[in-house]
Amino acid sequence: MSFLSATLSRVKPSPTMAVTNLAAELKAQGKDVIGLGAGEPDFDTPQNIKDAGKRAIDEGKTKYTAVDGIAELKSAICAKFKRDNGLSYEPEQITVGTGGKQVLYNALMATLNPGDEVVIPAPYWVSYPDMVLLAGGTPVVAEASLEAGFKLTPDQLEAAITPKTKWLIFNSPSNPTGAGYTREELKGLTDVLIRHPHVWVMTDDMYEHLTYGGFEFCTPAQVEPGLYDRTLTVNGVSKAYAMTGWRIGYAGGPKELIGAIRKIQSQSTSNPCSISQWAAVEALNGPQDFIARNNAIFKRRRDLVIEMLNAAEGITCPVPEGAFYVYPSISGCIGKTTPAGTKIENDETFATALLEERGVAVVFGAAFGLSPNFRVSYATSDEALKQACTRIQEFCAGLG
Repeated sequence: MSFLSATLSRVKPSPTMAVTNLAAELKAQGKDVIGLGAGEPDFDTPQNIKDAGKRAIDEGKTKYTAVDGIAELKSAICAKFKRDNGLSYEPEQITVGTGGKQVLYNALMATLNPGDEVVIPAPYWVSYPDMVLLAGGTPVVAEASLEAGFKLTPDQLEAAITPKTKWLIFNSPSNPTGAGYTREELKGLTDVLIRHPHVWVMTDDMYEHLTYGGFEFCTPAQVEPGLYDRTLTVNGVSKAYAMTGWRIGYAGGPKELIGAIRKIQSQSTSNPCSISQWAAVEALNGPQDFIARNNAIFKRRRDLVIEMLNAAEGITCPVPEGAFYVYPSISGCIGKTTPAGTKIENDETFATALLEERGVAVVFGAAFGLSPNFRVSYATSDEALKQACTRIQEFCAGLG
């Protein structure tokens, strides 16, 4: 009998972290590798936010805090929700966790029973299905095609809902595709949800501020106030504020749910890092103008990558509305063979061969629930992106 829990057999390690770690290992061995796997801005945390963290250390704010966040941060989060999303929350409706991932995980652990289903549109962030499985639920994947812009339609959502459905996990702009739902598209989905009052909505708004070309972000409870009492609106400071390592995520939702999340957190990690919380207060309350400057750089990189990937044989790369990812299709490469003799049977063999033969690390599409594709993060330098995309073009041209 194995010493390990049977639950572990139902889940797998994060493929995105695996790719990032493998690329780092190969670089450490002296190999020429360009990593496009990490979902992390290459910008430094803004100085005012770093200074707030330093002040917190100097002022001795290094002790335990309330389990799910200091009052000052909860107040800043309430102000952010009102300012950016038109959503009114009281501090007791706010939870702060060690990154958005912990908030999502806590919510699933607090609410799922065996047999409960969670609808997850694909392509999805790699952790959603496994977190549902760890919490004892059943992921129900609804595929959104490239032709539909990687967006779930109301009919698809309707078809995925059953009497056992407890949650819809909704992510816009999306990791891995960058697809963002317009207000009209989101209204189509919320109209379906209004007809199914037993279904709750868990939003992942982590890329809210990373949008391009005039796209206007909106979140489900903002579009349909009738969903407010059964929506957990999740966000964080990782992406827009370049604070991935600070590990602060947060959410607003009904008091009973927030209380249940607090109970879970009190018996796992307790409070998020006190220093990071004070830095997050400054992030949310302080100047926001750097976001637009960073977005202009991201958009330039996005356009560069799209142009170069669409010039590669066998690849089709749609234009995303937000985040810092593209999710190109490699349908034109399937069945071909690399110069080293590897047959491209699927997107995983494509990604492996690309890394081994051309030194470019990407994440294969099967990890995100929709193939044959791969994910590129363009949150790195223009020069690295140009070089990587040139290698991809050469790799595809060499397929026979």
